[in-house]
Amino acid sequence: MNYWLLKSEPETFSWDDHLREKRSMWDGVRNYTARNNLRSMKKGDRAFFYHSGKNPCIVGIVEIAKEAYPDPTATEGDWSVVDIVPVAPLLRPISLKEIKATEALSGMSLVTSFRLSVQPVTPAEFKLILKMAGN
Repeated sequence: MNYWLLKSEPETFSWDDHLREKRSMWDGVRNYTARNNLRSMKKGDRAFFYHSGKNPCIVGIVEIAKEAYPDPTATEGDWSVVDIVPVAPLLRPISLKEIKATEALSGMSLVTSFRLSVQPVTPAEFKLILKMAGN
């Protein structure tokens, strides 16, 4: 299993929106590295759901329900989407500030490549964040 982090502005698409939909298409990615990360995802992989914006934090865990396929919202270019389903909220959201203050997470893509909307997470990072959140 691989681990990932998916970023969304909560005003655009929030964790609560995802819970209401129960299964969501992760669309609109227009960065080649992020697109390639989507294409690397396998059914059953887990990802953190991250709210960017004013109060950046990891709020939930999702599972990849359908591997990459063409993005139906793309009017041009070769873009991809995956389908995700909610697994669980974090018992305590983990803020970007807290992640940056944790030495063991200093190499995390969220810290080093913070603008990337779809990024890998190592198994150790995933496990540590779950522990920090009380999950």
